[in-house]
Parts: sequence; C-alpha cells; structure tokens
Amino acid sequence: MSGGDRDASDRPETRLAQVGRRREWTSIPGQPGGVVNPPAWRASTILYDDVAHLRSARGNMHERWFYGRKGTPTHWALADALTELEPGAEGTMLYPSGVAAITTVLMGLLKPGDALLMVDSAYDPTRSFCDKMLKPLGIETVYYDPLIGGGIETLVSERTRVIFLESPGSLTFEVQDIPAIVAVAKARGIVTVMDNTWATPLLFPALSHGVDVSILACTKYVVGHSDVMLGSATANAALWPRIQSGAWMFGQICGPDDAWLALRGLRTLGVRMKQHQEGALAVARWLAEHPRVGTVLHPALPSCPGHAEWARDFGGSSGLFGFTLAEADDAARAKFIDALRLFGIGYSWGGYESLALPVDPHYCRSATKWNAADPLIRLHIGLENTDDLIADLAQAFDVIAQRL
Repeated sequence: MSGGDRDASDRPETRLAQVGRRREWTSIPGQPGGVVNPPAWRASTILYDDVAHLRSARGNMHERWFYGRKGTPTHWALADALTELEPGAEGTMLYPSGVAAITTVLMGLLKPGDALLMVDSAYDPTRSFCDKMLKPLGIETVYYDPLIGGGIETLVSERTRVIFLESPGSLTFEVQDIPAIVAVAKARGIVTVMDNTWATPLLFPALSHGVDVSILACTKYVVGHSDVMLGSATANAALWPRIQSGAWMFGQICGPDDAWLALRGLRTLGVRMKQHQEGALAVARWLAEHPRVGTVLHPALPSCPGHAEWARDFGGSSGLFGFTLAEADDAARAKFIDALRLFGIGYSWGGYESLALPVDPHYCRSATKWNAADPLIRLHIGLENTDDLIADLAQAFDVIAQRL
C-alpha cells in the first residue's frame, strides 16, 4: 500500500501510519516516486500565473493555494489526517493552541442573546473565556453538573444554542453520559461541542457518538513531545462550513513547522497511548492501595465518578488522572511534589515525560462543589519505566511521613 491509500476497514493503528499522505503532498507531478512524509511548506505570499488564475483561486480556498493564512500542503496534510481519524467528520481546522480552537469555535457558533450550557468541570481557560469574554458580549453561560446526563434537558432554554462537554474533566475526571446529552441536544436542535483531548479519537471517536464538533489540544497527545502549541476542531458536514469560516474570519492559523511536528507525532500516537494507559493504570492501582492516599480519580477505576459511562463508551484510558493525599494539607502536598525525582512540575500534559501538579478545583466550580477535604494532585504518566515511577512516588511518601 502506498502512502495515502486508505480503506475504511483499516484499524486505527494502520490509519495513523497512512493518513495525511496524499500523493499530491508527497510527490512532484510528472515524476515517479515520492517522499514518505509531507514536507514543511513555508509560505505567506502565493504567486499566480496570471490575473485570471488569481481571480479563480477565490472560488475554493480549501486545500488550494491562495494565501499563507489559508494554509499550505503541510497544514492540509495534518488536517486531513485528523479528519480521517474521526469517522463521520467532514473537515478539520487548525489553530495556534487548544484554547484558540475552543474560543474560536464558540465565537463562531454564538451571538449576543444566546445561551451556552458549559460543563462545570471544564478546563479553566475555557471557563475564563465564558465569564470574561462571552458574558460582556451578552452571551449567557449556564454551568451544569458533569454527571447530569439526560437531566440537562431541565437547563435548556429557548436561547440555548450550544452544549459544551469535556469528558473526563481534566482536573476531577468525571466522565459524562455523552449519548444522553447528545440525545437531548439533537431533539432540541442544539449544537454539541466536546473537548476530547484526554481520550483523542483513538479512545473516543466523538462524532461517532453524535457530537457535532470535536476539539483537541494537539499540544498534548497528538504532538506528544511538549514542544508545540497547537489546536484542532473537527466537525461533521452540517457544522463544517461554520467552523471553517469562523477560523478564517478570525485569522486562525498555525505555523507550518508546528503542523509538520504534529503530523510526525501523530504517527506514534497509537503506541504512545498504549504505554500511557498501561503505565497510568499501574500507578493508579498502586496508589489506590497506599495508606496515605484518599481517593484515586482515574476513569478506569470504580472510584471515579462516571466510571460506568467510561466502561460503556470509551475504548481505553490515557495517562492523566488524579489522587488525594489522605489527612494532609497544602504544605504536605507541596513537600510531596518537591520530593519527586522523575516527575516534572509543570502545566499541560500528554508528552513523553511524567508530571505532577497541585490542583484546587473548588476555585473553578459554580454548579457543583468540590468537597474533598484532602489536597488533590494531578499526575500525567509519561513513557518512563513504571516501576521507577512507583519507586519515586514511594520515596516521596516516605519524605512527607518523616516531616509530618
């Protein structure tokens, strides 16, 4: 099979190796053969053969030379690959960050007077955008319990235009009943948008579950190496024109080198996700048995809210989860994290390196309360040896035991 030849029956791992490699992006017309990877096309100005050619280019700017802001074959290859990974998708737009994808999509779908239903466990920058940008524009945000399921119908008003999901939540990991929420939305003609960064389309093909627009912070698992900021929005046929035009009108574009690095990272997404899953599950299960741990919030464990929905709908788990330190305070949490040798202290996740971060969800809740008395730590399990990571956590527990 040559690069770019696709079959609908191909499994995800095979598709990852083939998508985004159309012949027109990997070969020179009129010459045999071609390269494996689409090259990085860098451009702002596009030159036309004549005025007639210039004028005709305006008719169809998607995957056609027009101007650098509308993309090059490098961008088109990555967008094509992400679209192919999401059954039922019509197209994908790229953005300079995950936040840019979220905010631009919402701005393209909402207008003054509209109402947005936003999951209460949403990524904090998403919440900030709703409160500080949408509200002054006259767009109401109503936050809802992530575990509300079909009960979300009670919050729908005549002004509700969009329901935003994030499942699981990236701090407290509640898994939503997405089919139930989607059913309500479709019955009422409401658009559903989902931040699917935790699972990616490999573990949860959102559009196959009825979601209209699936957003990824490609910065995380798609890139996989903690060196690129990038976002994407993949839409079904009904929403694709609005997503595309919104991105173009806001001038959203990522650098071609960033797109190239993301396309390169995408090739190993399948094997990386398997190791992230395996390592995180091993660490989570070890933590669940530790006497100094209160609760482990990992969707694949029964202790996590929404575990039954995860088991029903998801094809696996990723490397991000949380746990609480039993009978500890913020000072003990800080000492625990500072004592770790193999875990970096930093924001984001999805790279090859493990991370530990103190998180305090009660600062960003309104529809629900975070009632845990014990401090919460979020872990991202990278690609290190799992036994080494567990040993590192064990010695950090010993450190705080000596200091308490």
